[in-house]
Amino acid sequence: MKASELRAMDIGGLHAELENLLRAHFALRMQVSTQQSNKTADLGKIRRDIARVKTVLREKVQA
Repeated sequence: MKASELRAMDIGGLHAELENLLRAHFALRMQVSTQQSNKTADLGKIRRDIARVKTVLREKVQA
């Protein structure tokens, strides 16, 4: 997800997106650890998306 798309969202939407990403990250971590999935590159993508959401959320709270 692009930062420009995130900046267009309201704070409630950002919190919901963050929760969804955290759940997806946890589920993917469990799949990789139990060798049900080989998509280790997706872990990094989700982590970066989480960081983007947190950054935009912090910008909106401070402004």
